[in-house]
Amino acid sequence: MKTGPNAPRRLSIFGSTGSIGVNTLDVVTQLGGREAFEVVAISGNANVALLAEQAKACGAELAVTADEASYGALKDALSGTGIEVAAGREALIEAGARDADVVMAAIVGTAGLEPTLAAARRGADIALANKECLVSAGELFVKAVAEGGGQLIPVDSEHSAIFQSLEDGQHHAIERIVLTASGGPFRTWTREQMAGVTADVARAHPNWSMGLKISIGSASMFNKALEMIEAKHLFNLRPDQVEVIVHPQSVIHSMVGYVDGSVLAQLGCPDMRTAIGYALTYPNRSKLDVERLDFAKLARLDFEAPDEVRFPALRLARTALERGGLQGAVMNAAEEIAFHAFCDGRIGFLEMADIAERVMDDMTGYKAAATMEDVFAADGEARRRAGEIIAQKEMAA
Repeated sequence: MKTGPNAPRRLSIFGSTGSIGVNTLDVVTQLGGREAFEVVAISGNANVALLAEQAKACGAELAVTADEASYGALKDALSGTGIEVAAGREALIEAGARDADVVMAAIVGTAGLEPTLAAARRGADIALANKECLVSAGELFVKAVAEGGGQLIPVDSEHSAIFQSLEDGQHHAIERIVLTASGGPFRTWTREQMAGVTADVARAHPNWSMGLKISIGSASMFNKALEMIEAKHLFNLRPDQVEVIVHPQSVIHSMVGYVDGSVLAQLGCPDMRTAIGYALTYPNRSKLDVERLDFAKLARLDFEAPDEVRFPALRLARTALERGGLQGAVMNAAEEIAFHAFCDGRIGFLEMADIAERVMDDMTGYKAAATMEDVFAADGEARRRAGEIIAQKEMAA
């Protein structure tokens, strides 16, 4: 752990080969590299070449691949460096329990839940870029962070904006939070136009440079749906206090409305490194080489209400919030299965929401989780049911 005012912070980065992870390492370099951060562990999946390159560049103590079949390749790539190598689920959990001051939680999907939970229980500050920790296990995860003694600092640009716009001691005065959404590449498309799109078309975001899962989630607005559930847990809000507005320019990242009519917003150019840098240095701010807003060139800032007919994921999130229990975990798990089926060309773009809704309606009896085992049980059952629905669709086609 950090012991002196000028000692490097010990940092672990889970999901280092993804978009957030790559940007995190860029921010680490900008903030001083090894003089500012001592990298404890990094993890990736099957992109062993990049993972090994990153481990050597940042001087990581441990490199973990989630793909057990890639262990040999990673070990060979790091032979002679002195960097420890491990693979698989248990190795990720062990890495999460290692002695780090801050953990960047950027593994996509529920695979990131266990290592992040291990870090939270140990008392690390959690820079949270993994939505599923809160969507699937919100109350349990928030409780684990509190009991561990660490801080939960959001990295999603929207939640970071809200976090930065909150006034100390004024939670009681929050009237609403407003999550902004770019609208994605299909903001003006009809359902008929969206019905036949492919994953390659859906991943082309107009403003942000992001990974495949988040890009397609933005196109379907499932990404925003997960953020609605995440925000409820992250900021201890009622479901009716969470709103969404479409803001195509992606300049205002989100807003907090107070009971006196004031609205505080955080603005900036669309670059994830700003939120990442804030999370890594909180409560301080450090200089970053990112584009600055030029207000003279901002011709306009547009807003429009989201269309829950064309983008039913938002309606499903509202349903999950109102039903409570494990509906967030169920929605997330079913959507993940549907997402992979869409990317594989097995189902259409619009069918992702249909499948998630069917599974949610089938699993309304799953009440609030008492343990993480309850979360994983609901997650597994939702995945099984979503898979069955997809298989039935294929047989009927």
